[in-house]
Amino acid sequence: MLTCNGHAPHPFVHEVSLSRVQRIRGIILGSVLFPVRITLATLFFLLAWAFARLGLAGLSDSERAEPVKGWRRWLFHHIILFLSRGVFFSVGFFWIKVKGRQAGLKEAPVLAVAPHSTFLDMLVLCATGLPTVVSRSENTKLPVIGALLEFNQSVIVSRKDPESRKKCVSQIRERVTSNGRWPQMLMFPEGTTTNGRALIKFKPGAFLAGVPIQPVLLHYPNKPDTVRWTWKGITWFEALWHTTSQLYTSVTVEFLPVYTPSPEEQENPDLYAENVQKLMATALDVPATDYVMEGRFPVQKLGNISLPLEPPAQETIRLLLQHGLCSARIETVMNGMIDSCHSGQSTMVTADHLTALLGLADEKAAVKICSLYSKDESVDLKRLCLSVSAISGLRSLPSLVHTAFMWYDSDRDGLLSAEDLCGLMGALVGVPQYEIAEMYSALTNRGRPTEASLQDLLMTHPIYRTLLPILSARMRL
Repeated sequence: MLTCNGHAPHPFVHEVSLSRVQRIRGIILGSVLFPVRITLATLFFLLAWAFARLGLAGLSDSERAEPVKGWRRWLFHHIILFLSRGVFFSVGFFWIKVKGRQAGLKEAPVLAVAPHSTFLDMLVLCATGLPTVVSRSENTKLPVIGALLEFNQSVIVSRKDPESRKKCVSQIRERVTSNGRWPQMLMFPEGTTTNGRALIKFKPGAFLAGVPIQPVLLHYPNKPDTVRWTWKGITWFEALWHTTSQLYTSVTVEFLPVYTPSPEEQENPDLYAENVQKLMATALDVPATDYVMEGRFPVQKLGNISLPLEPPAQETIRLLLQHGLCSARIETVMNGMIDSCHSGQSTMVTADHLTALLGLADEKAAVKICSLYSKDESVDLKRLCLSVSAISGLRSLPSLVHTAFMWYDSDRDGLLSAEDLCGLMGALVGVPQYEIAEMYSALTNRGRPTEASLQDLLMTHPIYRTLLPILSARMRL
């Protein structure tokens, strides 16, 4: 089992291990079951889309902003629930085993579901009576899914728009404190899919209003474990193929007792989320971790610094070693690139330029290195050099801090601003940093934010002194 820093299992990697017999069986069954099941599921989806459109037909925007009541809800809600169950029955979920009792709306306005392992987790909506959900704005543009979200009167949020996030929080508060006017809400507090071997840090959205919630566990007791789909490993299509190639797939929805927050938890949504996460992790017999997904990178929180579970520098060094560069050669190349950064030239380079700088025979390796740090075929040499030096120990801490400080002291006044520190720490660990206030406060509490203060912080602070050792430990794994 892949672990992070020798402790909790890595939650963002999932592979399906199949024996030769299982592969042959999957190919035979899949060639028959996959097309039949996908055709049936598509038919149910299209019928659901038609009834979802009918369910809201003739309503004005202001009427759609209020909970749908009366004959529309009584008639169309049951039809959509039946068709939704038909979708999952079609792909092999013949039975949904239920343990425990679902709490009523006034007992628990919010259902918090974990672990979130796959797009197929939506079947929990069938077992819970189609509560409303929170969904990304991108999903509203998907065929059929957009109409179903509209019918569900889902809360829609754009993760890139701060105003949208504020509106989302406001809508969630309004609904869960409406004293039964709005239906129950169902949320996946992890916010992204994992392999289920650990619970990642819960986002506070489900806990902001301070109302009672009911924890709900999802179990997939299948061998092989085909349904899970996360950051690395099998693709969504492979998960769908392997799942539909089984004769049937089992799932258990387990309702835990309602969790009523204490006054302290009501005042502190992060504490509330953390305590519910621990309770659910105990019930699942898995670790509760502080891992999160930030942008394209799975990270662990150290204070408010985001440490990548798989540092880009780690994969960079492995690629360089695979392409014939020994450790001494890597050190020489990095020192040469650091010198070039000092020269005042632009530090942004393309993949073909990086190929020449690293002395690689194959540009594909340089393209891969660029992709570890950015979305295009370019990379900032400062970020590349600092992160590789930090994780490999090519330079001592004083030398590393001195180089980083010179590069990121934007005003050249010997003092770091919060923005400077954000860029510097992002370069050291290899991934962007979004929350630097806590570390900057710890730095300025030591006096002026100078190079000496930063070095002292990274050497003596009870939290931040572990930063580079953790990165180095991941390089050895």
